[in-house]
Amino acid sequence: MNAAGFEGFYKQTLDFFAQLTRNNTKQWFDSRRDDYENYVLKPSRSFVLALGDKLIKVAPGVQADPRVNKSMFRINRDTRFSHDKTPYKTHLGLWFWDGPGKRMENSGFYFQLDPEGIMLGTGLYCFTRDQLDPYRQSVVDPKHGPALQRAVDKVRKAGLEIGGRFYKKTPRGYDPKHKNAELLLHNGLFAGYRTAPPPKELYSDKLVDYCLDVYKKTLPLHQWLLALTERAG
Repeated sequence: MNAAGFEGFYKQTLDFFAQLTRNNTKQWFDSRRDDYENYVLKPSRSFVLALGDKLIKVAPGVQADPRVNKSMFRINRDTRFSHDKTPYKTHLGLWFWDGPGKRMENSGFYFQLDPEGIMLGTGLYCFTRDQLDPYRQSVVDPKHGPALQRAVDKVRKAGLEIGGRFYKKTPRGYDPKHKNAELLLHNGLFAGYRTAPPPKELYSDKLVDYCLDVYKKTLPLHQWLLALTERAG
């Protein structure tokens, strides 16, 4: 057992989300609140603390707070502007953020668990308005641009995918033939890793090191984004 008491998730954790996928109603969820507490929330809190203890050694400013709306995403969906009115998310989402801004305005490390497997991600899912221009300027900067390309190359070479491309055309005022032009099409920048079915480590404390090993491969991108957010204020 590690220092935070995390011993792995349970088979029942995946069973809960599989059943929730088929019965996504408040009535069903209310009748299974004990299962949600015992098989989702409790191991998640321990996992956040255990992984946070390891992450802080490679990302000293990382925040690992085992509370809902901190490192733990709410299970309730925001349905106000969605055609899909099902009330609950059918996966577990955890977030370890690092930087000077608000929780979701920093680069960080993401963990997602669903019945099919796990997804690990690092980066900034969507730039704020205040971050987008500094990002684009950094992409073409003679110092920061090459550093970004090196970071992206390292992450890809490690077997992870780069995401965040959104725009179809190079933004106005930038050269579409610039060597980093592809990165100008992004409105976010992150590295992702998906494995299905879930790895055997999911059910033991070895999951902490499993995730840490993946996150270490993304550090060049994370560190570049952390410097960007610090420059952008």
